[in-house]
Amino acid sequence: MSYIATWADQKLNGNEIAKLKEDGLDVFKDLPELVKKPFSEIDPSYFMYFKYAGLTVQKPQTDGYFMMRIKIPGGRITVKQADHIAWIGEKYGHGIIDLTTRQAVQYHWIPFAELVDIFAGITNVGLTTVGAEGDITRNIVDNTLSGIDPDELFDTRQTVMDVYHRFQGNYDYSNLPRKFKISISSNVYNSADAQINDVAFTPATKRIGRHTVKGFNVYVGGGLGMKPYLAQQLNIFVTPDRVADVAEVICQVYRDYGYRRSRSKARLKFLVADWGAEQFEDKVRESLPDLQTKGRSKVKGWNSGNALGVHRQKQDGYYYVGVSVPSGRITADDFRALTDVARNYGRDEIRFDHCQNLIIPWIPEDKLAEVEALPIFERFSIHPHLLADYGNTCTGAEYCNLANAHTKTVFKPLIENLDKRFAFDTPINVTMTGCGSNCAHRSIADIGIEGVHARTPDRQHVEGYKLSVGGSLLGEGHFNEPLKGVFSKEQLADAVASILTDYQDNHVGTETFYDYYNRQGTDHFQETLNQFIETLPEVLK
Repeated sequence: MSYIATWADQKLNGNEIAKLKEDGLDVFKDLPELVKKPFSEIDPSYFMYFKYAGLTVQKPQTDGYFMMRIKIPGGRITVKQADHIAWIGEKYGHGIIDLTTRQAVQYHWIPFAELVDIFAGITNVGLTTVGAEGDITRNIVDNTLSGIDPDELFDTRQTVMDVYHRFQGNYDYSNLPRKFKISISSNVYNSADAQINDVAFTPATKRIGRHTVKGFNVYVGGGLGMKPYLAQQLNIFVTPDRVADVAEVICQVYRDYGYRRSRSKARLKFLVADWGAEQFEDKVRESLPDLQTKGRSKVKGWNSGNALGVHRQKQDGYYYVGVSVPSGRITADDFRALTDVARNYGRDEIRFDHCQNLIIPWIPEDKLAEVEALPIFERFSIHPHLLADYGNTCTGAEYCNLANAHTKTVFKPLIENLDKRFAFDTPINVTMTGCGSNCAHRSIADIGIEGVHARTPDRQHVEGYKLSVGGSLLGEGHFNEPLKGVFSKEQLADAVASILTDYQDNHVGTETFYDYYNRQGTDHFQETLNQFIETLPEVLK
């Protein structure tokens, strides 16, 4: 560690006091001795250190099982790595693998006593859990199609790995106020959701001397959570070879000036909101005074970060296949079957997008019909057209200690119900999250569903759900607006259907849901929902 903890004499929360005594990355030094003990002997105050190893103690917290996340920079893995991911699911994860909204994978039911061996196996195939959770740089997200994308300004794969290696396992950046999320993409449709990351690099060009140079503009201070913020643009342009330097300096500023008194206000977004973009940029330029001013943005839309369907790559004669994984949950057997497609037809590569789906690139054109006819694609759509293809969920109350309500077990029948009743020409994103933490990106969905604590009229506690409408990252971005009304899981399908019916009956031509929301306004959707609520025999509070 080469920095000085200048915040050590401030008023700190309990986690910060503990981190001054032992760094989070030291969990890997502790584990060989820890696992010799029964889990019941582990002091709960130590649980936060497990997060640095990509682990969260699964509820009930007394049983010694974990949610484990593997860190996959840019969401790209080899077939050998995919085989091991499937094996972990079979051996430990009750046969299930969950895909995440940051191009990674996670499991439940990982046993405490076997952690050292599990980590050794992950390391052996070139993967890691280091920093997949905790107050540290998290998985770096990239354009899902980087290197094969007809809509990218240039290939960002090496840039992502440069940034990854700058931070990975680096004790200088392992004691941050909270998590730190980085987005890098040169896709012109904002495929890496720039505005909801702590720092984001977006495609731009800059006239420097006699040449037009390709690179990135820079955004800081985005994030979701209980209080979402859209990132603010700095007056900075950076070439790919200097992205790691800029990301490092921004992280240094956050480490040294970020808030450590209250964890609920410790994300970078709060510091940027208080300082403003100009002051924050001034602090960055103190370390990097020669940075260019911002360039001309090449972003011209938003594709929600998904890459579903069968599409041409920029390489002649090759296609990628974007596979819909509803709710992001897949059995290890099905994951193996998809891995076999990549093994037999692709080029030793599988990718994950930001919407909990899977991509198999490098399918030769002359093999495409054969691939499309494979039995696995009778169960997993590669021709998306359903609401189920565009929705995603968080873990929910099934395993999460924070969730107010179940998600994955509720979302699947909900979306199946709605898909039997509706068909739309343009995609609609319906997202479900189990609490206000926004892990499933509820705030940027067309229709967001959030789990809440609720009561029946006779004051019985039940799981409830509330709705929001109108989220998007088009342009500067817009978080969806909450609607009044709380619904039981039995009422939820009809509640969402009332909104979808209104859109179906009244949208004009190819008007997207977001365009329709902008035309009608939040009050219109509230009135639509009120009409449905009036039909209910029982209203939750």
